[in-house]
Amino acid sequence: MKALTANRLIDGEVVWLGRSGQWVEMLHSAWGLETPEAEAEAMAIGAQAVTERLLVDPYLIDLRRTEDGIEAVRFRERIRAKGPTTRPDLGKQARRETSAA
Repeated sequence: MKALTANRLIDGEVVWLGRSGQWVEMLHSAWGLETPEAEAEAMAIGAQAVTERLLVDPYLIDLRRTEDGIEAVRFRERIRAKGPTTRPDLGKQARRETSAA
C-alpha cells in the first residue's frame, strides 16, 4: 500500500492526499493506494496541485498496516508524519487527534 505525500507551499506543512481527494495533515487520514491505477490517479492529482501552486514535491511512500492503524515504512517518512524526534511536545505528534484508520 502507498500514499501520496507532499509539502503545502503556503506553510511547508507535510500533507497527504486524503480519501476524499483533499489534502490532509495527518497520515491516518491518507488515502491508502492499493493499485497501480489508484497510484496514477493520485499522482495526477498531485501534479495538478503543483500546477496550481498548492504543493511542492509530491511523491509516493510505502505504508504498512499495524495494530494501531497505518504507518510509513521508511523512518524518514515516520518522522515527517509525527514531527521532531527530540521534541515530542512539537509537531504533529503533539496534537491530540486519534487514528481513524
